[in-house]
Amino acid sequence: MKIVILDGRTANPGDLSWKNFEAYGDVTAYDVTDSSNPREVIQRIGDAEIVINNKTLMTKEVLHACPKIQYIGMLSTGYNAVDWEEAAKLSIPVTNVPGYGTMTVAQHAMALLLEVTNQVGHHSAEVKKGRWERSEDFCFWDMPLIELDGKTLGIIGYGSIGQAMGRMAEAMGMRLIVNSRHPKKEWETATCKCGTLEEIYAQADVISLHCPLHSGNEGMINKETIAKMKDGVILINAARGGLVVEQDLADALKSGKVYAAAVDTLRSEPVEAGNPLVSVENCIITPHNAWAAKESRQRILSVAEDNLRGFLNGTPKNVVNGVKW
Repeated sequence: MKIVILDGRTANPGDLSWKNFEAYGDVTAYDVTDSSNPREVIQRIGDAEIVINNKTLMTKEVLHACPKIQYIGMLSTGYNAVDWEEAAKLSIPVTNVPGYGTMTVAQHAMALLLEVTNQVGHHSAEVKKGRWERSEDFCFWDMPLIELDGKTLGIIGYGSIGQAMGRMAEAMGMRLIVNSRHPKKEWETATCKCGTLEEIYAQADVISLHCPLHSGNEGMINKETIAKMKDGVILINAARGGLVVEQDLADALKSGKVYAAAVDTLRSEPVEAGNPLVSVENCIITPHNAWAAKESRQRILSVAEDNLRGFLNGTPKNVVNGVKW
């Protein structure tokens, strides 16, 4: 059996191993495959029965040009890179890897918040420039250092990642207002209550986004909703860039309405030249790597292997397009 990995570098840049996949067939692993060149995608799949994929586009054209494909395993939770409906028509199961990054994404979101409140990176850089050596005082700081104890955190999207973020925040003395499409009464405690978006906008000192992107919430952070927020609010986004109208956020950051933002995702990735947030001093941007801890990436490979083993053994796992075998 032939197995091709179309774009393995993101999940495994070399610090992990594809060896476990070799137990199921002859493995050919590519670091990157050019999605803009369907001919390259088709050529690399060739007569492989098993395709392991992350972000390489597998269109209807690709699927029909590679009739030997029996199974597509994603190295991600998302699977929109594959025309999964067409795959279903061809009886090709598509599987994904859910829930692999819960703790690492929540940890990253908290790290973004702590960088805003404590400015660790900035002050470390200033020390290494020699500024502390020249200081007349035993200490210095360049912007307000903010204590989180007693502050209110609004969490929009209270799934597993949002809940993990909430636990970290509560451990630091924060109160929570959480918003979910399916709120549960048991979530409410002395320090956590379910609330509407309007309540979060009006009351939260910090707003952290942890919801999936869909047509109903695209651009939900915009000039109208920002106007409803407390002056000096902090915004964290480790969810999806499309949740934010970036020019509106940039304007609010420059005016001081939003004290600071820290984001791990942007509308277009890699970031495009001229993105309005890049030049804003009080906006921290990380390159969509909240998910990428080694432990998290190892879970991706382990679950992807388990999904493949389930396919070969006739025991389906994490099938997203309804194909049964």
